[in-house]
Amino acid sequence: MIRKSARQALSFKKKVFINTAAVVSAIAASMIIMALMKLNPFEVYSKIINGSLGSAYRFRETVNKAIPLTVLSLGTGMAFKMKFWNIGAEGQFYMGAFGATWAVMLFPQLPAPVLLPLMAVFGFVFGGLFATVPALLKIKWGTSETLVTLMMNYIAQKWVGYLQYGPWRDPNGNGFPRIARFESNAILPSVCGIHIGWIITLVLAVLLFILLLRTKFGYEVSVIGESTNTARYAGINVKKTMLLAILISGGLCGLAGMMQASAIENSLTDNMSNGLGFTAVITTWLSRLNPLVMVGVSFLFSMLLQGGSFLQSSMQIPASMAQILQGVIIFFVLGSEFFVRYKLSFTRSRRNTNTEAC
Repeated sequence: MIRKSARQALSFKKKVFINTAAVVSAIAASMIIMALMKLNPFEVYSKIINGSLGSAYRFRETVNKAIPLTVLSLGTGMAFKMKFWNIGAEGQFYMGAFGATWAVMLFPQLPAPVLLPLMAVFGFVFGGLFATVPALLKIKWGTSETLVTLMMNYIAQKWVGYLQYGPWRDPNGNGFPRIARFESNAILPSVCGIHIGWIITLVLAVLLFILLLRTKFGYEVSVIGESTNTARYAGINVKKTMLLAILISGGLCGLAGMMQASAIENSLTDNMSNGLGFTAVITTWLSRLNPLVMVGVSFLFSMLLQGGSFLQSSMQIPASMAQILQGVIIFFVLGSEFFVRYKLSFTRSRRNTNTEAC
């Protein structure tokens, strides 16, 4: 008979061992899947690495994908730390991009050193305020934040689509439904060939790490995540802390939208996220809510995204192969959580024991 029992807190080394075993198992399983599809798994992995890191251009493209994914993960992780299941990073991303674009339209003549910070503020505020709506509904009426944030994703994306095809449509777009491209004063500058967002992302990861693990506010967020009753008993203002944490969470997601609109799209479009908001939920969970680990995990997933595009052109394999690999990795890594929290023991049934005794 197999019995499941709660495991005592594991040491860091054992957790690393279990997670490493999960990743190795995922790689082995994905290689079997490729072999069944009559593909050479070693060649596929080689192409993914080459497609994401094989040249300066490919490396830049990988980093460009990692920047918004990391910032979205940071924002999502802020909410998850409090066990507020914010599945609305996608919508907050679009609202942040909308806010940044509105700032450009309101103040088109401002110099870059003034306009870019203003765009960041608008992006943060719009993303943050959009996220506080489900937080207020949860505080006031106890609604499910998972459902509300999920539905609000579509509201934000359709709102941007309405602007793109309606009042903000560029009259000089030659018939294409698009919003006018930003001028140079609204585009983030580059550092080492990559837009400055990579520096901003690293700084944000460090700041969020310090905020969550080294400050009173971070402690209060953790206590609320464990038990709201305990938090109230400890004298923590649960409503105020929750609203502030969700404002920061949505604000970070909005800031990711601002950087994507400014540096990559140079405009606002209704398909600019490519599902990164939903991918961020996965990278956040795999990172165990550690902001510094999110940087590495997001970069690895960006390698799969960029490498998947290269597979399509070099081996005539659909880019969705990279998504299959993502799914396999997620399955095994999340499955490893079971062995982190529980242990299995094999015992003989009483019937067999009694029979042997006779």
